[in-house]
Amino acid sequence: MLQQTQASRVAIEIDLWLERWPGPRELADAPTHEVLRQWGTLGYPRRALRLQDTAVAIVERHGGIVPRDVRELLALPGIGDYTARAVAVFHFGDRHPVVDTNVRRVIARALHGQGDAGPAAKRDLAEVESLLPEQREDAALVSIALMELGALVCTARAPKCDECPLKAQCAWVAAGKPAFLGKRAPKQARFEGSDRQARGRILRALRESDMPIPVTDFVLVWPEDAQRKRAIESLKQDGLAVQEDDELRLPY
Repeated sequence: MLQQTQASRVAIEIDLWLERWPGPRELADAPTHEVLRQWGTLGYPRRALRLQDTAVAIVERHGGIVPRDVRELLALPGIGDYTARAVAVFHFGDRHPVVDTNVRRVIARALHGQGDAGPAAKRDLAEVESLLPEQREDAALVSIALMELGALVCTARAPKCDECPLKAQCAWVAAGKPAFLGKRAPKQARFEGSDRQARGRILRALRESDMPIPVTDFVLVWPEDAQRKRAIESLKQDGLAVQEDDELRLPY
């Protein structure tokens, strides 16, 4: 849920989610249309489908118990390197490097004197692991601390260097805080009027309806003909909508 969604929004939704489906087995057995409805406006709704696929795999392969081993976590559908390591560290308290954008920025500044992190690289994991204490419990705390440091103190636009516990050892501060000269991620395309907005409007109509909706009715949801058709086709391809004859519905 936290991928590309603000923590303040997730904090509200996660409690409602866990009330309905407290574990993998409950989520695996849930109707998919109810999972999508509960996901609501968190954005990137394919994540809801992947989460349910992961729950099904946990039930089938691990008896409904979330595995602890990073390799077993990585074998689950929809689970990437960051998520697998985050589960192993923050749930099980194991010793693994957990690297996100904020951690990479802290490392780039503190160790390399760069204004920000460049593209992700394999060395990121090795560098973060080199900073972790050998004790599992201490390593997990350091992982949390690095993420919090990057999110709250060593921020991209307004770093609070005077509050940073690494200030005295920071190579970036020692170098006079040089500007970042590397490539930055491209800005996301405008949402207003985009295909993403069209998809969101159509999917919201499907979530709010208890019955299949005639395809022709979506002209009231999104008037632009070509864009509406593209949005409907992409929702079908992503498994977020099912068309039967001339009607559209959520997957069961």
